[in-house]
Amino acid sequence: MASTKSERAEADCAAPMGRGATATIERLAASLGGLDEAAPRFDPALDVSKGGVLLALPALLACGLLRHSGKYFRLPAGFYGLKTIFLLLAFMALARLKSIEALRYYAPGEWGKLLGLDRAPEVRTLRVKVKTLADQNQAFSWSSELCKEWMAEAPQEAAVLYVDGHVRVYYGNTKQLPKHYIARERLCLSATADYWVNAMDHGRQALFSASSGESVGVESSAVV
Repeated sequence: MASTKSERAEADCAAPMGRGATATIERLAASLGGLDEAAPRFDPALDVSKGGVLLALPALLACGLLRHSGKYFRLPAGFYGLKTIFLLLAFMALARLKSIEALRYYAPGEWGKLLGLDRAPEVRTLRVKVKTLADQNQAFSWSSELCKEWMAEAPQEAAVLYVDGHVRVYYGNTKQLPKHYIARERLCLSATADYWVNAMDHGRQALFSASSGESVGVESSAVV
């Protein structure tokens, strides 16, 4: 029988290992080093907050979100594994959570239901996981391999790309940045320019991005 939101909230508050941490055996095994990663398990549930993001799961997998993640990234054994973190970050982006900190203001048990777990990781835990991934400096290699696959799937479309530029004004005084024309201000101000290179398909699939301090030509040649 599908659980209701109020029933889940009551069970999460009564969890013996903290709010929403109802997977006691799995969490104990992870703390003792006997679990590499908690396996997802989905139970029937009603009125799951942000549940609509699951509709995008087939598209995320088809685009290769998890296809090469294990090749370029590693996480220590624990309750929250690599696939869970990648899916959580993707779901957060789809739900328009603009920062990791924003996850603090949502019920962890409800986000756990989206991942097939008892609850989502705490903000502090997620920060540690993301830092571990970032310190491996493999994001560009991972995205490059995905870009090569996308271009190989549609070689006739890879010759023409859609380049979108975004200018961000810099209001600090510790960096000396070049000036860019800001249309809304009608002024030339210190700013950074981000260039997003997308495929010319209906979904404008993003291939890679570069900032004004980077060489778009070098990055595009590396991807191709």
